[in-house]
Amino acid sequence: MHKRLHRSAMSLKSFLLSLVLVFILLIGCSGNQAENPVSETRLFLDTFCTITIYGQDASAIIAEAFDLCAEYEALFSITVEGSDVWRINHAGGEAVVLSPQTIEVIEAGLKFGELSGGMFDITIGRLSRLWDFSGGSAVPSVNDLDEARMTVDYRQVIVEGDTVRLTDPEAWIDLGGIAKGYIADRLADLLMERGAEGAVIDLGGDVRIVGERPDGRPWRIGVRRPFGEWEELLGVIEAGESAVVSSGIYERGFEDNGVLYHHILDPNTGLPVRNDVVSATVVADSAMTGDALSTIILLAGSMAAQEMLTSAPGFHGAVLVLDSGEVLEFGEIVFK
Repeated sequence: MHKRLHRSAMSLKSFLLSLVLVFILLIGCSGNQAENPVSETRLFLDTFCTITIYGQDASAIIAEAFDLCAEYEALFSITVEGSDVWRINHAGGEAVVLSPQTIEVIEAGLKFGELSGGMFDITIGRLSRLWDFSGGSAVPSVNDLDEARMTVDYRQVIVEGDTVRLTDPEAWIDLGGIAKGYIADRLADLLMERGAEGAVIDLGGDVRIVGERPDGRPWRIGVRRPFGEWEELLGVIEAGESAVVSSGIYERGFEDNGVLYHHILDPNTGLPVRNDVVSATVVADSAMTGDALSTIILLAGSMAAQEMLTSAPGFHGAVLVLDSGEVLEFGEIVFK
């Protein structure tokens, strides 16, 4: 498991893909509210983040939302010195007092660790830091992978009140597989508190829908075709107020001697996971749930993932693309 939460140079294709998403959302809308949404894109969380609000002058609300996004990034980043995660990772196994928000994300991560039988593991930080999927091309040594792999075990995370400690002083937490979804949910809460009747939060593929579309029809969220051109879509999911989150092995990675090394790491080996799933899009009550479950699908493979998801709270449905090209749909979703 690995979705690194830090800043780096982003590709133009990632930005253009977010524009494709916004275009899809606008298709079929009518009336002044739909014709004049307020939208803004900024770079946070190692990706382009776009917030779009319909039906009102929302510039001030969007600015407030991005300020909140920056506050959460400062808590959850594995690389920002002084963040909650940084302090845990440099505490040498001592208990650290954390913000309630960080405690909440860690506890959720531990629950998903249980659900996935340890495939989703927030103590993967030592492994994830060995890899550079933002421009690097070096495969870590077997010795380095073995040493880091020995520190991975979510059961060593001890939460007591407002403190967290790691029983292995060498272990590191990485919340990159869940934090972006949590932030999207908190931004949605803020927009609803400020009176937004219809809005879309897109944090680089973690999409959180707020309220209803201005024309009363379902929101339409594009699903990218794995390994295709940036504008190629596999289809469109129609959804109401919910979250639609996509993860894929095509998102970040590099090739070495003809082998693709992607960013979804198997905690048991320290290497990119290998199974039959190349892309997973999950519809769920919350973006945090969708974030974790889409990663779990990629880690577990199609058969094991479907068994796990039957007991996952807040799960609506999923679209999986297999390495054979087959597309699987399950749950209660509309995919066209």
